[in-house]
Amino acid sequence: MISVFVLLAATIIMYVMTALSGDPLADLRQQTGPNREDQMRVRSERMNLDVPIPIRYLQWLGALITGDLGVNRDGQDVGVILGNALAATLQLVVAATVLAMLIGITVGILSALRQYSGFDYSVTFAAFVAFSLPLFWLAVMLKQYVAIGFNTWLRDPVIDTTVIVVVAIAAGLLWGALTAGSTQARLISFTLGALVTATFLSFLSSTRWFADPGLGTVVIGLIAVASAVGICALFAGLQYRGPLYAALAAAGLGTALHTVLGGVLTDPTWPQLLGLLVLTVGVCVALGYGLGGLLRRQAITTAILTGLVTAGLIFLDALLSAFQAYSQRMRGRPIATIGSNTPNFRGDFWQLTLDSATHIMLPTMALILISMATYSRYSRASMLEVMNQDYVRTARAKGLPERTVIVKHAFRNGMIPITTLMAFDFAGVIGGAVVTESVFGWKGMGQMFRDGLEMVDPAPVMAFFVVTGGAIVVFNMIADIIYAYLDPRIRLS
Repeated sequence: MISVFVLLAATIIMYVMTALSGDPLADLRQQTGPNREDQMRVRSERMNLDVPIPIRYLQWLGALITGDLGVNRDGQDVGVILGNALAATLQLVVAATVLAMLIGITVGILSALRQYSGFDYSVTFAAFVAFSLPLFWLAVMLKQYVAIGFNTWLRDPVIDTTVIVVVAIAAGLLWGALTAGSTQARLISFTLGALVTATFLSFLSSTRWFADPGLGTVVIGLIAVASAVGICALFAGLQYRGPLYAALAAAGLGTALHTVLGGVLTDPTWPQLLGLLVLTVGVCVALGYGLGGLLRRQAITTAILTGLVTAGLIFLDALLSAFQAYSQRMRGRPIATIGSNTPNFRGDFWQLTLDSATHIMLPTMALILISMATYSRYSRASMLEVMNQDYVRTARAKGLPERTVIVKHAFRNGMIPITTLMAFDFAGVIGGAVVTESVFGWKGMGQMFRDGLEMVDPAPVMAFFVVTGGAIVVFNMIADIIYAYLDPRIRLS
């Protein structure tokens, strides 16, 4: 209730500041046409400029209570403008925010578990560099090298030997830093990682894979099985057979269905894919229940996650298979640099999805690189603080496996401060990314807010503020609820 009154007071300040920021008739005053006075009169009546600002605010508030956001100074319905801008913004920033959270938190936890290692120092250096980069400069560099340069390279997608060597050394260093143990073990990891990466890149280059990409059933099966083992090790432990069998069964069944679903996935619709996703979850629940034994809950979890990963691989394979045809229709320039879609583009489901994905890729990368640095630093600091608590040492003293200590004790409590950051980020992304939207020509919430300020038009500015302010209130409440779930002491108090 306090937040509601705070939001109400903030709307007063925002409305008054916007109304006093300039002259909404300035552009009309500079005209010399015969109908200048008529246009000024119409706009004055539309914006109620003939009444004091406090009365205008009360009129706006009364209309808001009835669900009417009013019209802008040109007579356009602000509700329609807000709907289009909000849809574009959510398409842009939600995926970037979720990926930044997942990658940043994972990297931060690994960095905390490998404190003062080469991996930890590398992550710390990279995080500070990414956090300090100006977003507009990073966005321009992505347009130049990831879009324009990559589109040019696709004409003859052969990877240079120098690039293969550099990437292989970087991959070897990463695997060596992630490896715990003696220097010999790290050297072995470095060598294997570098050799595997070099071989893999050489294969992609020799087969010109990037010209006509795809995964295939064999690659999907291998990644699905590896994911099953990794998910089982994380959520149940490999010493228990039931969850492992359920995860492997989900991976095997999903891979086998890859060849069967060819006709269904030729030109599907989103409802059909959603139905297949629900069916996947149901089958995985049955597999976990039937093969889990005494650990059915863990088996169901591992089977569902493995099934979702396998379904994602099948979706990605179908998407990549349409890339060559889409690239030809884009005249060999598939990676877009501006806008949210190609005007008047028509195609099947996969080509339309690729069109949206290629337009959203660069702004998503820019936002991920900036946001991921924050999450990695916060999660690392939170995990290091939790790892030194008495209950973590007690869990280790009782002989619990390290996986149980990290996942069920340290990670759960370490997520409490991260939850606060996540709540504010989710609320903030609804307000859009003004700089990113400007660089990439994205017509979202940020552009609507900026245009409203430049035109001294309170209606779209207030619509923006109501949505973002309401989101902050809602996500703060969600964060409080999550606190109680993560820490039973909060719930009991």
